[in-house]
Amino acid sequence: MTAFAGAIAPQPLARRRLRISSVIVYALLIALALIYIYPFLLSIANAFKTDAEAAANPLALIPTTPTLAALERLFANSDFPIWLKNSAIVTVCVTLGRVFFNSLAGYALARLPFKGRGAVFGAIVAIMAVPGVVLLIPRFLVINTLGIYDTYAGLIIPLLVDAAGVFIMKNFFESVPPAVEEAARIDGAGTFRIFWSIVLPMARPAIVTLVILSFQGSWNELSHFIVASQSPALTTLTRGVAGLAAGGLGQGSQFPLRLGAAVLMTIPVAILFFVFQKRIMNASSGAVKE
Repeated sequence: MTAFAGAIAPQPLARRRLRISSVIVYALLIALALIYIYPFLLSIANAFKTDAEAAANPLALIPTTPTLAALERLFANSDFPIWLKNSAIVTVCVTLGRVFFNSLAGYALARLPFKGRGAVFGAIVAIMAVPGVVLLIPRFLVINTLGIYDTYAGLIIPLLVDAAGVFIMKNFFESVPPAVEEAARIDGAGTFRIFWSIVLPMARPAIVTLVILSFQGSWNELSHFIVASQSPALTTLTRGVAGLAAGGLGQGSQFPLRLGAAVLMTIPVAILFFVFQKRIMNASSGAVKE
């Protein structure tokens, strides 16, 4: 009986240690989360401050005299609406194009037997390892040679396909049971009909992931837009906000104006993420059926 009691006695101590360790881990995670989100909270707070208050106390999270003056000035005295329109056009076109073309390429690499398929996929993986900055000058030369410099086509076409998107779609299509396609082929469906009507609807989780990555990537793109155009009428949000950060509307800190533009720029991506968050988390559910 004494030995049995001695075996049970350490359990409360072990539980106490486990609780203490859990508290420490959660405290560290909360601290890291606050460190990560604090700059964004500062951006929101300073967007509603006056220039004088933002310059005097930029680290305060609560404005003393909240005001919309910076946002009003942003829309009235800058080309922010034009930047927003250009970014919306480019982002929507690029996102739709990437979903379509990346899906086609991914399905071809996953299912269609053709000579050199392994070499093509190896080249795509190799492109993923190349820094984007290295390709800027060749991209400019191609855009200029094709005569689409300073046009919407020059902003959109080079971004319609990306190696990462093809890689994602290929891996997902390889997880689809071949029996599904064989049954459709027996019923007389062609290759494109099988892809469009049967396989692509099953790839909804991968498509949602691709939509978010494509939207975020094209919305936040900067280097490509710098080499693809120089006309103020084709300026996107990233170039415009970068110009504001460099003092595009005058001298002084202008923290509310600059940070207000940055906050407005993040809203579409945040909305898209929160709308499709559950679908991303449940990406594996229903993807493969036995």
